[in-house]
Formats: sequence, structure tokens, C-alpha cells
Amino acid sequence: MASVFSRIVAGEIPSYKIAEDEFHFAFLDINPVANGHVLVIPKKEIDNIFDIEDQEFQSLWIFAKNIAKGIQKSIPCLKVGISVIGLEVPHAHIHLVPINSIGDINFSKTKLTPSKEELEKVQKLIISNIPGTI
Repeated sequence: MASVFSRIVAGEIPSYKIAEDEFHFAFLDINPVANGHVLVIPKKEIDNIFDIEDQEFQSLWIFAKNIAKGIQKSIPCLKVGISVIGLEVPHAHIHLVPINSIGDINFSKTKLTPSKEELEKVQKLIISNIPGTI
């Protein structure tokens, strides 16, 4: 059975897409730890990020780098933090989280519950600030 992320890529589950290319997909986390929290995934369903072939692994991180730059221009933050946990969904993914302190990327804290309108606003803002064309 396809992972929830593969179903998002296939359009079976709606998402707040940030960017997409032939091999990657980025979308807003709907229960973020911080405003502007984005998930970046390979379209190819692989559970463990370290099982991704080297060239695909490099490509995923370059894709994530461009998304992070868009987040940093869009959301007031000192940096965009990165986390790879991979326990909740058996599909490799990178969390990009705007942070001002180490506590901002604490996945144990209560998640935010933004409205559809808030998610759409952040989505449009980040998309408008992604450098170049992805």
C-alpha cells in the first residue's frame, strides 16, 4: 500500500504544495511545529533516507536547499532548521522548520493547528520567494 506521502504526490490526498519537479515534492506540514514548516520528499517511495541512491540523495538535498531559501525569505527566523526523523511515515522526508532557537524544532511540543486560510497564505508567500525555477 502506498504511503500517505505517495498518495499526496499522486493527488489522492490534498496538500499545500510548495514545489515539485520530476523527482521531488515539497508541501506544508498541516500540523507544523512552527509556521512555515515544510516537508520535502523524494517522489520515489523509500522508507529510510540513507537507502536513497547517492545521486538521488544529493538531488533531494539540493531541492530542499532551494525550498529552505524560500522559507527563510518568507518567515521571520534566524535559520531554517533541518530534521530527518522518519518514524511516523514510512517514506523518507526532510523537515524544514523556521527557527529562532533550538526549542523551535522540538517535535515533542504541541503542534500548531493553522486554518486553511493561514496555510494558503504561507504557501503563497513561500512559493513567491523560492529562488529560480524549481
